[in-house]
Order: sequence, then C-alpha cells, then structure tokens
Amino acid sequence: MSQPSRLLSLLTALLLILPSALAATAGCGKTNSITSGSRTMTVNNKNRRYIVRLPSNYDKNRPYRLIFGPHWRDADYQAVDGGSAPYYGLKALSNNSAIFVAPDGLNKGWANSGGEDVTFFDQMVKALSDDLCINEKLIFSLGFSYGAAMSYSLACSRPNVFRAVAALSGATLSGCSGGTEPVAFYSQHGVRDSVLNLSMGKQLRDSMLKRNGCASKNAPEPARNSRQHIKTEYSCKEGYPVTFVAFDGDHVALPNDQGGDGGAGSWSIPEVWKFFSQFT
Repeated sequence: MSQPSRLLSLLTALLLILPSALAATAGCGKTNSITSGSRTMTVNNKNRRYIVRLPSNYDKNRPYRLIFGPHWRDADYQAVDGGSAPYYGLKALSNNSAIFVAPDGLNKGWANSGGEDVTFFDQMVKALSDDLCINEKLIFSLGFSYGAAMSYSLACSRPNVFRAVAALSGATLSGCSGGTEPVAFYSQHGVRDSVLNLSMGKQLRDSMLKRNGCASKNAPEPARNSRQHIKTEYSCKEGYPVTFVAFDGDHVALPNDQGGDGGAGSWSIPEVWKFFSQFT
C-alpha cells in the first residue's frame, strides 16, 4: 500500500471513531464500581431505586448506548427488568450494545411532582456517566402508559440529554416542562385504547411534529377489529424523525395483530429498536 493510501485509510478510521470518542463520558477508561443489579440513591431527601444491566462483555473503553425503561402504573422497576420481554423487548435485540436501566417510580407511578422524577433521571445519568463508559449522544428512554408519559416528559425537559424517546400508549401525565426543542420521537397507540384514549397519544405526536419541524401528512388508522397496525413516518428536521404507529388493540405495551398482547413476539419491539438504532 502506498503512503498516501495508508494515510487515507488512517484518516478514514479516525473519522469513524471520532464521534463516539468525543461523546464518551467521564467513566470511559475507568474500572467501574457500578455492576448489574439494584441500586439506590437519595433524591430530594427520598430514597430512589433503580436496576442497572450491563452488557455481558462490558468494555470500559467502549462508549455504550444508555436506555432507560420507566415502568407503567401500579408496576415497579422489577416488572421492566423481568418478564418475557425485559426492557420492552429491546434487551434481547441489543446484542450487548447498550446499558439498560429500570428506574422505580414513587407510589408505583410517575407523577413527577415539582419535577422530582426528572431530577431522579438527572442524578442517574450523572452517576452512570461518571462510572461507566457511555456515549452521551446516545441516551434514550421508552415506556408504556405512565412510563410513556415520563419518557415524553424527559423529551420536554431534557432535549439536550435524550437523543430519542419512545412512548407506548402514553399521554401527558408527567408534565411537560419546556417542550420547545426537537427530540426524535417514536409513538404507538391502540385505536381501541380504553385507558388512555387514542386522542391523548395523538396529542403527544402532534406536539412533537411541531417541535421537530415535520411536514403535515395524513396518518391512516386501522379500523376496529381489522387486526392491523399502520406506521406513518414523517419528514422532519434532519436528525429529528417522528414515527407514529396506530394499531387495532387496547391498552397494551407490546401488541400483536391478533388484537392482544404479543409479548416477546410483538411487532413493536423491532420497530422501536430500528428507530433507536438509526442513531450512531
């Protein structure tokens, strides 16, 4: 190989690794004290709990994605960490490319009174970033129902922290402080949702369409009992896509096209992972 060719190859390699290197947190290169398992911290004089799951082959020099999974109402952090589809099914698709965190809400919910739950997330991000190797440009949150509301609230109040969020059958239940800056946004909602009406999910979507500078577009919805889901992808400001999926179903996190809960076989799992993994 000639000298110019070697220099070009070296430059290309540097350009490929430079973005993640620049986005690496203070924990990169350190021997970590945080390991997989349950942890606690004090937030506004209250004890808060969360579970961390590291990749099985965690490398202290590799900046990882960080994915939060707030739980739904009347559940807890163990519900997200366990079951047939941990972390809403994304952990199984991650191929050890992400650190997952299941935070625990107060009183089994995310009321976010006075912004205290946002502060909880702030402190988790800080603690994890200081000890683990994370790509600070690739931090995400997804949740169902109340957890979707909390993820949306984070998109409002921390747009410069979260690269994208996914709201699975959500509504504005945890507040929206700020709510003017763009954040990549995925949402899905059942046309037969008997807990949080479809109109509530469309409110979240429409707010994000405005913030992300998206062109107007008709979003078809499947008929009741059609056993279908319809995905609409919007044309938005570069880097801030919005995807909305309307499905024939009720209030379920991981729907299938039989009208029920698809669990680990839900079509929504690869859809959300595809949305998150487009960012590098």
